[in-house]
Amino acid sequence: MGAIPATTRIARAFWLGRRRYAAVHALQEELHAARRTNTLGDVVLLVEHDPVITLGRGAKAENVLLTPSLLAASGVDLATTGRGGDVTYHGPGQLVGYPILDLRPERCDVRRYVRALAEVMILVARERGVEAGCVDGLVGIWADAERPSEWAGLPWARRAVKLGAIGVRLSRWVTMHGFALNLTTNLDAFAMIVPCGIRDRGVASLASLTGDPLLDVGELALSMAPVLARGLDYRIEGVVDASDPALALELATFAAPA
Repeated sequence: MGAIPATTRIARAFWLGRRRYAAVHALQEELHAARRTNTLGDVVLLVEHDPVITLGRGAKAENVLLTPSLLAASGVDLATTGRGGDVTYHGPGQLVGYPILDLRPERCDVRRYVRALAEVMILVARERGVEAGCVDGLVGIWADAERPSEWAGLPWARRAVKLGAIGVRLSRWVTMHGFALNLTTNLDAFAMIVPCGIRDRGVASLASLTGDPLLDVGELALSMAPVLARGLDYRIEGVVDASDPALALELATFAAPA
């Protein structure tokens, strides 16, 4: 038999609400292990984190600009992860997505997958009047702070700013970690780090680019099924509200069968 057409792929999406990073990372690990053994279907987790700085496999210690004690005093967690990339910040007002997907057999292409994550964020931004895109050699999505409704690429941008970050880990072609899109994120928080190790570019949020401070992470997450389906090329019927902690622990029950 030939490869299963991509359009037959089904994933279930869940909104976890606002959570601390460590608990969600542990949940990811559990679901990732279940997906690798084919006891769980493809899943996309959507979450808003309490303030946390995460270090990827390529993280440089000097890119965290505050000591652990100062971070703790400021209510900011510090976590080492297995994802790719350097240092990033997650916090309130940011939409974070963690797809747990088995890319086998016909999607075993890391660049294609990273581009799909970028496309999800680009589509969200476009729906809110901001054009964004990718930049060769710089992972994530970028916009022009001077002309948010236009994006023709880095050479034509007057002031390029990073709007969304991507960091992934794959094991046996099962994905983990994902994307983080700044909606109403407090951009001052990024002064605690050198975001993704990039010193010469700024960071933006949809609110800073559009002047709309009322974007709600939960409302957006619960409406994201069409965008996730289009960007990831999966059939996703809706987003389950699993913001109740008890529901989050039962994701395996809700998930589509493999």
